[in-house]
Parts: sequence; C-alpha cells; structure tokens
Amino acid sequence: MPAYPGDQAAEITASLGALPSSTPVSEVARQLLDLFTGGSIEPGTRLPAERQLATTLGVGRSAVREALAALELLGIVDVRPGSGTYLRGTASELLPQTLRWGLLIGRRKTAELLELRSGLEIYVARLAAAGADETDLDLLGGRLAIMADSVADLPRFAEADRDFHNALAQAAGNAVLIDLLDVVRSLLQVYADRAVADEDKARTAIEEHDAILRAVAAGDADAAASAMAVHMATASVRLAAEDA
Repeated sequence: MPAYPGDQAAEITASLGALPSSTPVSEVARQLLDLFTGGSIEPGTRLPAERQLATTLGVGRSAVREALAALELLGIVDVRPGSGTYLRGTASELLPQTLRWGLLIGRRKTAELLELRSGLEIYVARLAAAGADETDLDLLGGRLAIMADSVADLPRFAEADRDFHNALAQAAGNAVLIDLLDVVRSLLQVYADRAVADEDKARTAIEEHDAILRAVAAGDADAAASAMAVHMATASVRLAAEDA
C-alpha cells in the first residue's frame, strides 16, 4: 500500500490546525475525519505517526490514539501495530459509512427517516424520468416482472422491490443521492423487509411500481414524481405500522 513520504506527511499535517490543549477526543476525531473524507488522500495511504499528528494538533498523543481508535471502529482507518495507520477507502466510500454511523448512534426517529426517504425517492423518480435509457428501462421492467411473479413468495418479492428502487436510483445518475438513499434504506430495512405482509399488499405495490415505470419510460418527470409520491405514502404507512 502507498505510504506518505516525509514531504507528503508534512502536507497532511499542514492541513490540520492546532487545537486547544483541552480539546476533547471527539473534536480531534472530527478534524481528522474532515481531512480523511476531503478526497485529497488516496485510499491505502499510510498516515503521519501519532506523535506528528499530536504535535500538529497541539494535543496529547493519547487523544490522537483514542481518536484514531474511534475512526477505526467506524471503518475509516486501519490501525496496524508496528506498521502505522492507513486510510481505508475513498471519500465516496467513507462518507456514506460515516453518515450511517452518525444516524445509528444518534436518536433514530423512524418517522423522520421515512419522511427523508420519501423526499429522496420522489426526487430520484423525477431524475430517472429525465435520464433513463433503454438499458435502465429493461432493468426496471425485469425487476417489476420478478415482483409480479413473486406475489406468493414475499422474501423474493421484497428483494425484487429493493432491486427496482436501486435500479431507479442508478438511472437517476446522481452518486451522492444514491449514497444518501443507501444509508436511509439500510436503517429502515428491518421494517421494509416485513412491510409487505400479504399478497394483497404485494399487488398494490406492483401497481404502484408499474405506474412509476410507465411515467419514467414516457420521460414524464412530473408524473414519475407523482407516482412515487403515491407509492411512498402507502409504503410509509406500512413501515410506520411495523415500527409501532
């Protein structure tokens, strides 16, 4: 894995400002996280030594050590005794992970997550209607066909449902939006997997997905957004019932 030579290590530390000596470990971790997710450091890079980071930040080595341990727990860095500390992924890979952990350790409110997911999904449908090509439409149609064939097999139905929404997000062509949706969906997945509890609800979901697909295929952004809004309204009611 690539390592930072002396001048590049100095470049990293130069990006960090000194912190007050009383700074809590969380603030040390925050400043390091800002640097690591800024996109200027390649994944696999060996980071400056604890002593160098501590000197630059103006804090004790123990604060840096604890901050790096917390970032390792979050999957941001890899601390290897006797070798050094390495950055694990690219900014695009790290940001969804840190957001997911932030939501998990905070006070999660299912109603707020549902509201956020609805807004994101509606926007995705609008973008997909403007940008979907034939390959995207074929993929969406295939996922919908699997849903229709799986009414009596609800686990398979739920998987096809997820695949449909993932394909729609890919058709939207916005990587940041995909990352945000991935985080929110993962936090709601425990409820989503149980939301379609019978064949009647599955058939309703199929009709709603079909309306979304037809609007996307027609390139009608307003209709796609409206169809998704209808689907999100009924889906959110089912998910909220699972959380009750």
